[in-house]
Amino acid sequence: MSDALDASLRLVRAQTALVRRFDARLGGLHGVSLADFTMLLRLGQAPGGRMRRVDLADALGLTASGVTRGLAPLERIGLVTREPDARDARVAYASLTGTGRQRLKEMRATAEETAAEIFGGSAWNEQDLGALSALLTRLGGTGLPG
Repeated sequence: MSDALDASLRLVRAQTALVRRFDARLGGLHGVSLADFTMLLRLGQAPGGRMRRVDLADALGLTASGVTRGLAPLERIGLVTREPDARDARVAYASLTGTGRQRLKEMRATAEETAAEIFGGSAWNEQDLGALSALLTRLGGTGLPG
């Protein structure tokens, strides 16, 4: 097996393990998945806590229909609402509700704790995390702003 394929497969396995860990914590404590949390976090960082759905899709690397499917359960539980554009009926915004903002703060604390557990201890230092972030960025992995 080539080094490139080996590295690719290791990255996929590591990503799967991270998603499982975050899903377990976020799901167990807040009833959301990592994908849900990422969507809410991006909305929370947008001006006014709202974004056009197409812009949210672009920011998350998803399709517009993927964002619509992802937002539907968050709308049902009252964390997100759909807002039409007053000037263009074809445009819809996704907006955090007051409940969504509060729950996002709680979810973020859980995600921060989970990340600290994963990358804490003597196995990872600041230089390791900086190098990992730089390498992932080279692969096209961009973090969320703020």
